[in-house]
Amino acid sequence: MTTVHTGARLDRLPVSPFHYRLLWLIGAGMFLDGFEVYLQGGVLAALVGAGWSTPALNANFISSTFAGMLVGSWLAGVAGDRHGRRFAYQFNLLVFGLAALAGAAAPSMDWLIAIRFVMGVGLGAEIVVGYVTISEFVPPKSRGRWGSALALITCSALFVSTLAGRVIIPNYGWRWMFVIVGIGALIVWFLRRRMPESPRWLESKGHLERAEAVMAEIEREVTASGKTLPPPVEVETPHVASSLKTLFQGEMLMRTIIGCVLLIGMNTALYGLIGFLPTFMVKQGISVVSSLNYATLMTAGAPVGALIGLWLSDFMGRKKCIVIFSLLAVVFGLMYPLSKDPSIVTLFGFLLVTCLYVLVAVIWALYLPELFPTSIRMRGAGFCNTIGRLMTILTPQLIVPLFAGYGVMGVVAMVSALLLLQAFMVGFFGIETKEKSLEALVPVRH
Repeated sequence: MTTVHTGARLDRLPVSPFHYRLLWLIGAGMFLDGFEVYLQGGVLAALVGAGWSTPALNANFISSTFAGMLVGSWLAGVAGDRHGRRFAYQFNLLVFGLAALAGAAAPSMDWLIAIRFVMGVGLGAEIVVGYVTISEFVPPKSRGRWGSALALITCSALFVSTLAGRVIIPNYGWRWMFVIVGIGALIVWFLRRRMPESPRWLESKGHLERAEAVMAEIEREVTASGKTLPPPVEVETPHVASSLKTLFQGEMLMRTIIGCVLLIGMNTALYGLIGFLPTFMVKQGISVVSSLNYATLMTAGAPVGALIGLWLSDFMGRKKCIVIFSLLAVVFGLMYPLSKDPSIVTLFGFLLVTCLYVLVAVIWALYLPELFPTSIRMRGAGFCNTIGRLMTILTPQLIVPLFAGYGVMGVVAMVSALLLLQAFMVGFFGIETKEKSLEALVPVRH
C-alpha cells in the first residue's frame, strides 16, 4: 500500500449521521471550553463585589488563564501533530475538567489564580484541536457551514455562561460555576472515547494500514445509513515536511504571519474587552446583578454572530467576511463608549459582540485550519494561538491602566487598531479557501 487517498475519500462523503455525531461530540467539549473561559466575567465581578478580590487580582486571574492557554495551545500543536488529534482532544478535556473541580474548592484568590493556570492549559488545547479536527473530516463544499456550526455551539457558551452566572452566582455562589464545567467535561470525556482518529493525519504520518482501517470503518458507517458513495476525486498533494521551520518558509511564512495577526486581534477583542465588561460596570457604580443583566443581553450577540457566519462563510467566502466584519466591529466598538443611555449602550454592545463572533466563526473554525497542510496543521494553528495568547497575557495588564486613564474608549481604541490591522492583512495578502479541498490549498512551494 503506497497511498490511501484519505482526503479525496473524505471529501466525497455525503453528509450522514457520522458527521452529526462527530459535530456533537467535538462541540460538547468546545461548548464546555467556552463556558469555562467566559464564566470569568461574572465570577470576577462577584468576587470584587464581595471583597474577595480586586481589579488587580482579577487581572492576574485573567493573565493566569491565558498563560495556561498559551502553554496549552503550544502543547496541543505539538501533541496533535505527533501523537494524533484523538490523543490531544481527550487529554486536554480531562485536564480542564479536573482542574475546574479543584477551582471550585479554592480556599483563596491566590489559590484560584494558580489553579486557573492549569485550567488554561486544557482550555487552550481544546480550542486548537476541536476546529482542526472538524475541518479534516467534512467535505469542502460544506466545510464553512460545518465549521461555523461548531463555532455556533462554542459561541453559545458566552451567552449561556453569562445567563447561568446571572442565575447561579447571586443565589448559590460562584463555586458552582466551576462544578458544572468539571462534571460536564468528565461526562463528555467518557462519551468521546470511541471517536475515530483523523485518517488524514494517519496518512500524513505514513500509518497507511491504520488510515485505511479507519477510513473503511467511516465509509461502512456512512453506507449503513443509506447513503451512496460517489467516486473520489483525487487531488495530488505536494509533500510538506512536518517540522516547525516549515511554517516560516516560502508561501507558508505569509500564512503564518496572517494567522498570528488574526489570533492577536481576536484574542484581545474577546478576552480583553468582553471579558472585562461586567467588571467595568461594577467599578462605574452599577450593581453586580445589573452588570450581569446588561452583559447577558450584549452576549446574546455571540450565537447570532455565529449564525451569520454559518450562513455567509460558504456564500460570501472567508476573505470578504473577515474584512467586512472587522470594519463593522470597529464602527460599533467606537460608538459603544460614546453612548450614555443604558439601552443604547446595550444595543451597540450587542452589535459589537455579534460582529466579533462572526469573525470567530470564520477565523477560528475555518480560516486558520485551512491555512496549513495536514502534516503541520496542528503546529500551525497551535503556533498562531500561542502568539495570540502571548498578547492576551499582556492585555489585562494594559486594560487596567487604559481604563483608569481613558475609560472604555481607551480600551476600545486599542482593540479597533488590531481589527483594522487584520482587515488589511487578510484583504491584501490572504488566500481565499472557500469550497477548496484541504489538499488543494497546500502551496506547491513552501
